[in-house]
Amino acid sequence: MLIKNSRDGFCHPVSSEITSQRVYEGRRDLIKLMASGVAGAALTSWASREAHAQGASTVQRPGKLAALPSARSSLAGAATMEKLTDYKDASSYNNFYEFGTDKADPAQNADTLKTTPWTVEIEGLIKKPTKYTLEDLLKLSAQEERIYRLRCVEGWSMVIPWVGYSLSELIKRVEPLSSAKYVEFVTLADHKTMPFVGSRVLDWPYVEGLRMDEAMHPLTLLTFGMYGEVLPKQNGAPVRLVVPWKYGFKSGKSLVKIRFTDKPPATAWNKAAANEYGFFSNVNPTVDHPRWSQATERRIGEDGLFARKRKTLMFNGYEAQVGQLYAGMDLKKFF
Repeated sequence: MLIKNSRDGFCHPVSSEITSQRVYEGRRDLIKLMASGVAGAALTSWASREAHAQGASTVQRPGKLAALPSARSSLAGAATMEKLTDYKDASSYNNFYEFGTDKADPAQNADTLKTTPWTVEIEGLIKKPTKYTLEDLLKLSAQEERIYRLRCVEGWSMVIPWVGYSLSELIKRVEPLSSAKYVEFVTLADHKTMPFVGSRVLDWPYVEGLRMDEAMHPLTLLTFGMYGEVLPKQNGAPVRLVVPWKYGFKSGKSLVKIRFTDKPPATAWNKAAANEYGFFSNVNPTVDHPRWSQATERRIGEDGLFARKRKTLMFNGYEAQVGQLYAGMDLKKFF
């Protein structure tokens, strides 16, 4: 059986890709405006200024989604100076199998998804089981913009400015028991609004999971927006996970349940093809997918005939931040 892979699934920059100081300062000015609540009025002028500075390859903003106030993250490893992927590409080239298996399907079909009202149930081995509305989740901690690489197991990558806060902020509030070793993330599975739920490609609902120390790592982001706006539906609205050192399918979208367990969750792609998609699924260029190499990647937006592929970095370039989580592990066995 041919298994098509994964979800949105990031390489130190060469000099030609380092954002200029002028462009960087323009983004910083926008973020300051977001924090002061006047970002909406600044979007047009900021986009025009960056277009002038970067030319045709600048981020294309549709101006259709609500601004999401945030501050630039000071967390080590939470930013890269690489050129951002165009918004148009990041919001139209997606894996979200609930809306179709072709990369263009989610952007075409996800308009049926209803994101309000929205609740996320927190349950399992915790002292404080609860249900959070989306509004509750947004109030738990200050939003940050974090520019993370995104690497898909299929061999493509992006650089996206996500908006959210460390998942650990939520975890600490529900007080996990000492027996909680893993965190399970469950995506909405609604036949009425997600036309491909029920297809045979996966066992629904879509489930992903992390070890507790991975979930608590400050780089693991509970995400509500990107490019300074709320998440588009095809990118996992209204709340998703972003785990930047793992292949993108580990970052569950449109979350409705977070469960704390003492055993590894049975995750969607591991259940579908365990020999191809391991539980950890860390970006590792030395471990090939059974049907293709993971040693290089294709950055979306660099798709010309002679575009050179990039070398895949260990842990997607976040080895300094997360490598210690896997000290002593056989990363070819635990892939």
